[in-house]
Amino acid sequence: MAQPVSGFSKKTKAEKIKWLADTYLQDDPDAIQVLKQYWNDNPLLQQLHDDFIENTLSNYYLPFGIAPNFLINNKLFALPMVTEESSVVAAASNAAKFWCERGGFKAEVISTEKNGQVHINYFGDEKKLTSFFNQIKPKLIGNIKSIEKNMKARGGGLLELSLVDKTHILEGYYYIHATFETLDAMGANFINSCLENMAQTLENEAIDFGLFKEDNNFPEVVMSILSNYVPECLVRAEVSCNVEKLTTKNQNGKEFAEKFVRAIDIAKTETRRAVTHNKGIMNGVDAVVIATGNDFRAVEAGVHAYAAKNSYYSSLTHAKIEDNIFKFWIEMPLAIGTIGGLTSLHPLTKLAFKILQKPNAKELMKIIAVAGLAQNFAAVRSLVTTGIQKGHMKMHLMNILNQLKATSAEKDEAVKYFKETAISHSSVATFLENHRNSKN
Repeated sequence: MAQPVSGFSKKTKAEKIKWLADTYLQDDPDAIQVLKQYWNDNPLLQQLHDDFIENTLSNYYLPFGIAPNFLINNKLFALPMVTEESSVVAAASNAAKFWCERGGFKAEVISTEKNGQVHINYFGDEKKLTSFFNQIKPKLIGNIKSIEKNMKARGGGLLELSLVDKTHILEGYYYIHATFETLDAMGANFINSCLENMAQTLENEAIDFGLFKEDNNFPEVVMSILSNYVPECLVRAEVSCNVEKLTTKNQNGKEFAEKFVRAIDIAKTETRRAVTHNKGIMNGVDAVVIATGNDFRAVEAGVHAYAAKNSYYSSLTHAKIEDNIFKFWIEMPLAIGTIGGLTSLHPLTKLAFKILQKPNAKELMKIIAVAGLAQNFAAVRSLVTTGIQKGHMKMHLMNILNQLKATSAEKDEAVKYFKETAISHSSVATFLENHRNSKN
């Protein structure tokens, strides 16, 4: 039975791997080699990766792909995408090509405000706390000037402070709501530094505030932290065209548009559908977010909260037909950055920004929103026409063949065979078995 380990982070990389192998991987003689085979041959590059997190043992690779032909605001882009899901890049590329021939995507940033809170316990008279906040507000702002200096020089910084009373929901709960402009930085470290400074100032000033001394009831800071819910940091992307232009050899434009709008309306109405619907959007969003070194977990959390902003979880995308024009759009919060974090450290992230023609944060917001909209269009289009599995399983075929250790020649034969045949794990296994028997 494994025992607790002390000082693990102080061990060398080799010692950590040996401990792991001896403790949990005794029955796998290849475990150490599996870890080592993903080390980078360049020691400087490997050291860079080792320093990203604590207790690094190896690198976990994901495919870095490209989805071309994205026409966004009349400018052509190729989108770098990092994902393990087989159909994502193909679907994005197909949607990009489809709309490139119909005017492309339009995108705009609606707002870029981010926020954070100093969370407070106070069980006294609300009027006393309000009076105290109004008195110390200038000092809260003044004391972060040194932290804000560089951000202010670039045109960003603190925008506003307000005291929010939440005692009707939770007894004694208030918070100071702070809004920020962080420009091309995601801004998490900047915002948190400002908030922690404010928290310290609040507690120091509260000690000498006369109204609190009257009943010996002082506010207490519980925590100070930025919020990943950023409904004031919004971007919108859309496509539109005459319904006749949606006609292809396999679909009637008018019928397709009506069915497509109905599918979106279902996702706006039924949460069980909306969750999967929005997951598909995030397939595209996350792939570009990861490729550009941004925090996909923060983006996911904020986006899904926004999808539930009306007290129920709903579709992030919308569609309508008006005056014979089909319109499909998305509006979503995106707090991302083009400087700081991994954006200037990871070699592939730096390359991704070059591929995207070095966008600033607003431009990257537009690109990411378009990726989500394209992904959703491709998925819904499949759902209301051929069904999702036909395209998805064709992309998944290679994964199944690799699991079954197919040779290159067998893969070629399988691709030909399954062009017109339904794909499943069992059907591919049967094909390989029959193919090998016929060869023998």
